[in-house]
Order: sequence, then C-alpha cells, then structure tokens
Amino acid sequence: MALSISELELLLEDTESDLVERKESLSDKDKICQAICAFANDLPNHCRPGVIFVGADDIECPSGLAITDQLLQTLSAIRSDGNILPLPAMTVRKVPLRGVEVAVVEVAPSSSPPVRYRGRIWIRVGPRRAVASADEERRLAEKRRTHDLPFDARPVSEASLDDLDLNLFVRTYLPTALPADVLAENERSVEQRLTALRFLTADGIPTVAGVLVLGLKPTWFVPGAYVQFLRIDGTKLTDPIKDQKRWDGPLPDVLRQLDELLALHISTAIDIVSGPLERQTPDYPLAALQQIVRNALMHRSYEHTNAPTRVTWYRDRVEFLNPGGPYGNVSPENFGQPGITDYRNPTIAEAMRALGYVQRFGVGLPLVRQFLARNNNPPAQFRVDSTHVAVTVTSRE
Repeated sequence: MALSISELELLLEDTESDLVERKESLSDKDKICQAICAFANDLPNHCRPGVIFVGADDIECPSGLAITDQLLQTLSAIRSDGNILPLPAMTVRKVPLRGVEVAVVEVAPSSSPPVRYRGRIWIRVGPRRAVASADEERRLAEKRRTHDLPFDARPVSEASLDDLDLNLFVRTYLPTALPADVLAENERSVEQRLTALRFLTADGIPTVAGVLVLGLKPTWFVPGAYVQFLRIDGTKLTDPIKDQKRWDGPLPDVLRQLDELLALHISTAIDIVSGPLERQTPDYPLAALQQIVRNALMHRSYEHTNAPTRVTWYRDRVEFLNPGGPYGNVSPENFGQPGITDYRNPTIAEAMRALGYVQRFGVGLPLVRQFLARNNNPPAQFRVDSTHVAVTVTSRE
C-alpha cells in the first residue's frame, strides 16, 4: 500500500532514517539504483518500504526539479532493465510535497534476498549505503521466506550439492554473473556464492533454479524440465518425422544447443539482384525464433506438470507449445501488450540475463513482431489459455 502524503512528509524531514534517500536530480542514476537495491535487501528488517525522493536535497527541501513524464519513465524503467536482480518491487509516482512536486520511488523489501545491482549486494548501514560483507550476505540469505518464494527459489529437498555441476558454475556462470573485482575476492566459498545467487538455500539445499540451471540431470527432480524438438516432413503432426531431439541438461547447455539447432533448420533463398549481387533471405528470422524459445523457457510453469516445452517444425510453420498460462499481472486479454509483464520464475530470468540470453526484460514479444516484419513473415499467432501458451510462426511467403 502506497504511503500517504503525511507519511511521506514525515520521512522527508527525518534525516536520521535509514528508510530514506534524497536526490536533487537524476544526474547520478547509479546511486539511485544502489539505493533501490539496498532498500530491497532491507538488512535492518524493517519490513517497510524504503523511499527515494528525487527532486529533494539533503536539508529536506524540494529542489524545484521539473518532474516530467520522461523523468518518471526513466525511474520506472530501472525495475526491468536487468541491472537489479531479482527484479525489485517498486512504484514511481509524482507527489506534491510542501507545495512542490517531487518524484517518489517506494521500494518494498524483497522476499528473495540478496538483491544485486550489477553483481553487487548493496545494503543500508544507517543513513548511508554500503556493499554487503560475506556475513551480511549470509544474513540476507537467511531472511528468505520459503513459504512466500516463487517455485524456482524453493528447495529441492531430495537434491544435494553433488547433483550440481560446480565446474559449470565456476567456469561459465560466475564470470558472466559477477564483476571481475567481486570474483577476485576470495573470502566467499562456492557454497556461499551459490546461496547468494539463490541456487542453494541457506541450509545448503539446491533450489529448483539451482537444479534447472546447474543440475547434472534436472529431470530427476523436475520431470518436465526438457525441450522436445520435432521436424515434420509435411504440414500435419501425423506426417513423417525428419528429425527429433530432446534436451534435458543444465540450462546454459540447452540454450546453446537450441540456438545451434534453430540456425541449422532455417533455409535461406538466394536471389540474384543485379549483376554479381545476390540477396540471401531466410524463411524465418533466427532472432525471432530465439526470442520465442527463450521466453518459453523463462516463463513456463515447471510446477505440477510433466510436460516439456515443445518445438514442432513443419514445412510451412514452426509451432512452440509451453506448459503454463499467463502469470501474475499478465492475462489472456492483455497478453503481449507492451509494458505488461510478470515473472513466474524470477531466478531463471536472472540466470538467463546473466548468461547473455536476455538483454532487457519485457521486450521479447515486441522484438519477435519486429524481426518477423523485417523478414516479411506474417505476424506470429498466439493461443493463450490458463494451461498453456502456443505460438505459431509462419514461413516467409
């Protein structure tokens, strides 16, 4: 629930509170992001939102900054640009305080700390920000409310550290997820890093995300955690099968192999334009297919289902079928609309961002439409209900 005007005015006047940060402008956006991260971590355990006043100075006075729509949009975009992970729960609004408008950013405590900004865990230490120590990381991990956690952050009680590919974690995942200087610190063990990234619980039990991203055999614990690919020599599912594959390994391997397979099955027509010039036109834009299958793995339901993500490639179209309907703020009615997104699997989303398979959250479907239009493919067709999402991409005519 948003704070009232009177509550905000009291916070603006309180120079000692560790729930308040004031910024005269957006000139140092980096520090605003650090503050959002620190409030989301809520190390003092206030269980209350932290507030950032943009357009107020350190003597509690509004600075007269023009609170434009562009400024509010810039602040709102911080949530989904992929630099603060897991995504913070925050609101941005324009509020009149002392007769002058200021921008107010309210940040709720995360149920799945630690939260990182560009790989670093920021916390509040009294009225200032600081990077968390190893002990503070441990305390944040212990704060997680297991019963409130999304499915991918819950413990897999029958799994152990031996079920994770630690070499993959150390050699492939960590260098992409954390800055080099953070990695250079040798005070944190592999187990501590796994815990901080939500792949282990504070008790050392692998989470669902840990099993899916790093598991030696994810389907032992999550039976539907695989991708099934069929290449059909025809236009009906009953026509002969030309090729079939199944991937059920750790997520980085599955994503890499899917990229290779999609590129392999795309056909390219060569047109002679004039003289020695030629134009190569694929029947499908690779980037569009990649976006669809990555969205599928990020947003699918892994809970209460044994169904895989399916990719079926016909002569005239490619169909993607995903278990799990829309989640959270997304419904069948608003599915695919710009700016409307939610995350069933926030730790999986964070891992895909770290691995480089997501550049910015919330733009997957708009990019699919853009890539298809540029290649002169018909628009993608979506079938959405409470149990699945299906996407059909038709070959370029």
